Amino acid sequence: MKAAVVSFFCLLMSISVFGQTEKALFSRLQGLFSNKTEFYNVDGFEISSQKLDAEFSKKNILKNFKRFGIKEADLNTADSLLKYNNWYVRKASEEVKGVLINSSFYFIESADKKLTGISFSAMNKSDKDFERSFVTLIKNNAIPNSVFNSLNLDSLNFAGRKIAVGEGCRYMGVNNVQCPSNGQMSWSVHQSQDDAVQTINAHWKTIREQKGGKALSDTTVNVIFEGKETTARKMIYSFKGLNSLLIKMDGAKTLTVYAVVCPVKNNFVSCVMSFWNTDNVNRNGLPRLLEKVMTLK
Repeated sequence: MKAAVVSFFCLLMSISVFGQTEKALFSRLQGLFSNKTEFYNVDGFEISSQKLDAEFSKKNILKNFKRFGIKEADLNTADSLLKYNNWYVRKASEEVKGVLINSSFYFIESADKKLTGISFSAMNKSDKDFERSFVTLIKNNAIPNSVFNSLNLDSLNFAGRKIAVGEGCRYMGVNNVQCPSNGQMSWSVHQSQDDAVQTINAHWKTIREQKGGKALSDTTVNVIFEGKETTARKMIYSFKGLNSLLIKMDGAKTLTVYAVVCPVKNNFVSCVMSFWNTDNVNRNGLPRLLEKVMTLK
């Protein structure tokens, strides 16, 4: 339960991706490679890409990408702006009122006639132009290796700054790190402040209104985040029912959550940080992982 919670050559001409150059995109993009699948995070989008040694066909899509919940009837639309064989599927779900999870799935034929499946997911937004551009980057093998992080986690790339995290920490996803008894944080790097705020508000609402618990408090506090004075939202969250019993077996009763949007270098970061009441909290009021990026005032 406690575990829950791209070599690149610059072109002379600017290539627009999501209204920016590829270089700007790659400065925000982070990735992991696991189980023959590439995972990415950028601008609040969670992205996955898997190339199979299988022919491009509906049969192979249904057989190999069952985790996407795609049915044969869904495979009836192609994105005509992509000048190669593809199927495109879009889904939306509202697990928490007011937070729409938008998911897009692209199944494309690679240059060697094989099948690649690509997924995009984001809260309360979608951007088909961005998706098309990113799909084409994947098809052209244009994402540099430099965006990928090693799964052997001893340090992490936090919005362009290398942070040592010590032993025992692990990735729970791209830009999502948990250090047992020392906190957890997840973040995304955005081009604009408005986009970062939209993302953090959706995350906050999802945490506050999830089933199985309740917010005991929801306040705003002054902090220093990556060297800048700003404010953070702070929530004390308590679980109930079966979730409560499972947590109490470990001795934990409440989860403290902080959420921050702040400019970092030439971008903006949306970041959610949390720790349990049984974690190793230092005199500054934060566990080891969180104090790497934030100080309470």
